[in-house]
Amino acid sequence: MSEATEVERLTEADAAAELARLAAEIARHDRAYHEQDAPLVSDAEYDALRRRNAAIEARFPHLVRPDSPSARVGAAPAGGFAKVRHRVPMLSLDNAFAADDFAEFCARARRFLGLAVGTRLRFVAEPKIDGLSISLTYEDGRFVRGATRGDGSEGEDVTANLRTMDKVPQKLRGKSPKRVEIRGEVFMTKADFLAFNEAQAAAGQRIYANPRNFAAGSLRQLDPAITAQRKLGLFAYGMGESSEPVADTHWAYLARLRKWGFDVNPLSRRLAGEADADAFQQEIGLARGTLAYDIDGVVYKIDDLGLQRRLGFVGRAPRWAIAWKFPAEQATTVLADIGIQVGRTGALTPVAQLEPVNVGGVLVTRATLHNEDEIARKDVRVGDTVVLQRAGDVIPQILEVVPERRPKGAEPYVFPDRCPVCGSLAVRPPGEAVRRCTGGLACPAQAVERLVHFVSRAAFDIEGLGEKTIRAFHEDGLVGTPADIFRLADREAEIAAREGWGETSAANLVRAIAARRRIGLARFIYALGIRRIGESNARLLARHYGGFAPWRARMTAAVEADGEARHELDSILGIGPAIAEELAEFFAEPRNVAVLDELAALLTIEDAEPAEGGALAGKSIVFTGSLETMTRPEAKARAESLGAKVTDSVSRRTDLVVVGADAGSKAKRATELGVRTLTEDEWRELAGFG
Repeated sequence: MSEATEVERLTEADAAAELARLAAEIARHDRAYHEQDAPLVSDAEYDALRRRNAAIEARFPHLVRPDSPSARVGAAPAGGFAKVRHRVPMLSLDNAFAADDFAEFCARARRFLGLAVGTRLRFVAEPKIDGLSISLTYEDGRFVRGATRGDGSEGEDVTANLRTMDKVPQKLRGKSPKRVEIRGEVFMTKADFLAFNEAQAAAGQRIYANPRNFAAGSLRQLDPAITAQRKLGLFAYGMGESSEPVADTHWAYLARLRKWGFDVNPLSRRLAGEADADAFQQEIGLARGTLAYDIDGVVYKIDDLGLQRRLGFVGRAPRWAIAWKFPAEQATTVLADIGIQVGRTGALTPVAQLEPVNVGGVLVTRATLHNEDEIARKDVRVGDTVVLQRAGDVIPQILEVVPERRPKGAEPYVFPDRCPVCGSLAVRPPGEAVRRCTGGLACPAQAVERLVHFVSRAAFDIEGLGEKTIRAFHEDGLVGTPADIFRLADREAEIAAREGWGETSAANLVRAIAARRRIGLARFIYALGIRRIGESNARLLARHYGGFAPWRARMTAAVEADGEARHELDSILGIGPAIAEELAEFFAEPRNVAVLDELAALLTIEDAEPAEGGALAGKSIVFTGSLETMTRPEAKARAESLGAKVTDSVSRRTDLVVVGADAGSKAKRATELGVRTLTEDEWRELAGFG
């Protein structure tokens, strides 16, 4: 059965549960890939997970999660380097896997721009290098700073390491803007990688898994002298911030990069239209094995930079570019057992334990089985020979079983109705696909998973307090609640006496904890581990409510289902009823509120950073009626880029209502409440369209 067919069979409850699982799994693999340069799965496997997520979101758009992988780039920057905030976010790319996917990407772009169906779009195609994305900033033509992508908003300062690379111009040739940021991919050729590994093996030293990880690790050496010894290459391909326009088309920009002294991939090609993309994809796919470097697909960018600016970004990716990936790899192996993992929300997730098999260069020993319905649908049994596909940033997925190889006596799998950790009843709420442990905070698995989440990089990011330490401290009674973490200073001597610690490491941990007593509101909300509240919607909530006190007060009021506060929460673009219900349930539980207030007394929770932008900064805006000079998505995207909060309903808290043709009840409601309304022309002037 195809992926598309399988997604079509999902119920709404199944889809919601699957999106939650995918969000967590992809986040875990993002951290492994971007922070540790140690991916747990292959690129193909990672892409498959993202593709499944996108397919479910396309069928159930009202279930799109604010922490969706489609709104996330990578992972937080690792420690050891100074942090650099990107003035223009370094976002990732959405993926295509077939000609139909690419055609739909083109159709979406035309719909967003309001172009006729037959309007031709010109593209630039560039082989997608499997390396490490970097940003290079030049002032008055001189290289002043280099940074990794990190989480897309903040990366690591690796300027000293980049200065050792011959392929990074220290001074741009010819005329250049006063300030310009250039983006590219650092990589290592296959030949140089093999030669290095051979030398390492001869010397009895560590050998490396693949060129991508080795290149990333080489660039992130604390000692630049080590980087200087590695033969790293660089292809420049993009632009971030620039103090003045550089070109009108992407193709012209690539020519400018060459003049400045950068290497640009010589296989890049300008395509007259989307019809040429399929042929180029096949051509590069056939040449892939002969190239000096690894690629995993082709990036297609709309050539017109004016159209790129209009299209802008959605979530984690630009609307004007897409990565058409090469096919995922598959393999067969035997399912040795089925284990059950218990997450921080009590969800019981089945995981296939596999006989080790190599898929695309990665040794796979586990695969997701999603939920009990998925096991039943595919009739997966212990002992079965199964077909795996590695295509995502998560653990691999089982596509199907091989019935003719099923051993005699293999019994259908019976999903447990008790938590394997605490023994509490595991129930499946009506309409949901996931069975959950009812033990709550009394369940050790849930308690420790919540603590692990609390100190994760996107949350409190406490140096030296990783998952292994949290589990050990919890088992020995040092921490039971999040607030206990900030009381560890009183137990420094006890920690120092633990095996493997000592006075210095205990003191370092206490200092690291003290440094995290001040935290931004978005990180704090995310750290609480409220179901459905990921990084993206934590930022959304922080930005909407501004500070901890108003957020807490409005969430407490939102417990009342029909109240004004719940209506406001529902109307925030990207939140919606399902997420609002989760927040209400969290604040309706006295134990949760007690934990919240206990933390608030121990911490300084900083207000959300004010949104940048002119007249729209911090404004709440609603669009109603039909717009004639732009599409509704383009108008909303423009408003958000200027710092506005776009909502779907008019209330006393609304600042502006843009009224298009055939406006209905929202325009009337705005008049009744005395909310300022704008015509489309007035909106264009305010938003800077001219």
